[in-house]
Amino acid sequence: MKNSQLYKGSLTTIIMKLLEENGRMYGYEITQKVKALTNGELNITEGALYPALHKLEGEGFLDVEVEKVGNRLRKYYKLTENGQKETVNRLAELEGFIKNMQSLVNSKINPEVEF
Repeated sequence: MKNSQLYKGSLTTIIMKLLEENGRMYGYEITQKVKALTNGELNITEGALYPALHKLEGEGFLDVEVEKVGNRLRKYYKLTENGQKETVNRLAELEGFIKNMQSLVNSKINPEVEF
């Protein structure tokens, strides 16, 4: 299930949840955390991650801090106050979606039931 289309709609929520739990993270750290948490099943590419981070920043949900690490500059991302509130909303929405999908996937459809 690596990089499945099913995950694409949830990417920003995944990022926000990780930032909620970890305070601040840099891009590569986010990709590695997701990979570890999913036992390698989900690999977020840079091509997917950075546009999502930039979108969240543009929406006012993330702050960016630049720090010098060794000889390089590293961007750290953290949730703004609005981002924290939005994370709660998006997680609730995702949980509802998952619950509905479980109901659909686990139901036995009775062909005699009329709609």
